[in-house]
Amino acid sequence: MEWEIVIGLEVHVQLSTESKLFSGASTRFGAAPNTQACAVDLAMPGTLPVPNEQAFRYAIMFGLAMNAEISKRSVFERKNYFYPDLPKGYQTTQLEQPIVGAGEVEIHLEDGGSKKVRLHHAHLEEDAGKSLHEDFHGMSGIDLNRAGTPLIEIVSEPDMRSAAEAVAYLRKIHSIVTYLGISDGDMSQGSLRCDANVSVRLKGEEKLGTRTELKNINSFRFVERAIKVEAERQIDILEDGGSIEQETRLYDADKNETRSMRSKEVANDYRYFPCPDLLPVVLTEEYIEQLRKELPELPDTKAERFQSEFNLSAYDADQLTQDRDSAEYFETVCKSCGEPKLAANWITGELAALLNRKEISIAESPVSATQLAGLITRIKDNTISSKIAKQVFEAICEGEGSADDIIEKRGLKQVSDTGAIEKMVDEVIAASDAQVDNYRRADESKRPKMMGYFVGQIMKASKGQANPQMINKILKEKLDTLL
Repeated sequence: MEWEIVIGLEVHVQLSTESKLFSGASTRFGAAPNTQACAVDLAMPGTLPVPNEQAFRYAIMFGLAMNAEISKRSVFERKNYFYPDLPKGYQTTQLEQPIVGAGEVEIHLEDGGSKKVRLHHAHLEEDAGKSLHEDFHGMSGIDLNRAGTPLIEIVSEPDMRSAAEAVAYLRKIHSIVTYLGISDGDMSQGSLRCDANVSVRLKGEEKLGTRTELKNINSFRFVERAIKVEAERQIDILEDGGSIEQETRLYDADKNETRSMRSKEVANDYRYFPCPDLLPVVLTEEYIEQLRKELPELPDTKAERFQSEFNLSAYDADQLTQDRDSAEYFETVCKSCGEPKLAANWITGELAALLNRKEISIAESPVSATQLAGLITRIKDNTISSKIAKQVFEAICEGEGSADDIIEKRGLKQVSDTGAIEKMVDEVIAASDAQVDNYRRADESKRPKMMGYFVGQIMKASKGQANPQMINKILKEKLDTLL
């Protein structure tokens, strides 16, 4: 039997406001537990919520970036449930009239194709606190610093058909919110969290299968792994004649498995009703249009500009614009060295590999954009070869200074003196009678490949510092005179 995976994502994005959604308490990350929870967050009697306009501005900006409908009238409801980290006994959220309606976003796939994923809606809501299970000797501690922090919950339609598509969509959401500056998107700090709704069905079927919800996955890698392992679990059950229970499940990254948390609630279980303390929020068309004018250049637009302005391939442009820091780094390098293609190759190649090894972002790169531009300039003017450039790059990583400093200190300047290279070519030819004879007798189509032996010997003699272009030119001329 051939199965199809059906995936929808609910992405929770913590907004980068200075204060909480309904109180003036700080949202700064990393404070001591319960030092940033005020009377409103603690649900003390007599307190009243006051909406944070900046949170609305950020939510509207996201909706505009997603080509979504913006609701001119939105309403807050109370979602009732009891949990230790929810002191009010309810979460203030939006259900019937969310701030952002239907929209869509285009994702780019690994095979070079693209796909549209529909947005069902995005709504504003307050975050809950956090339960701490370590260092309490069989008990749990409650930190309410996060209680009341503004979130937008972004709900997709079930349009994704593989774990890879789900990750591509999540990366696109991450890219958009960070470009807009409405969230830092730091998954390690909980600024962006993802719930995945996963079901399977036989290919060709129209009816959706019973879904499970995987809660609070906090990395792109874990999203992909969790979806794959949950889909496999469901397929195994169905092929054995069983049925899938609608439930909420937890992904255990250490064991690479999902396990049941609780039966899946539906809207009626939460007894939603309009919040009596908050009036509907009404927006004017002028307010929305002003925010539209304030939108920055977004990833897709920037990628198109990189293709036209810098003559990059669609793939390179997409790679460089996935996050704002990478795009700005690239443009800084280009401005300094004037070599966009070389800059793209180094950023997506050597630099990306370095950042992956160190598990850091480009904002934390030990090689600054100015330093990389200096290195590329020296490749461009033939001061060093591409091979030597990798040595210089490693030295920059180790903090040895600029490319010029390292080239001078290590004596790595490329040999481009015609006389010196001719001498090395003559010596290698003189010491390679058998190879020269084979070259002379070979078909013309095979000779370029056979030159590799001679080039290798010359590079070895020059300790890798001879100019490869000059070697090839002089070597071919000399070998051709022997035919």
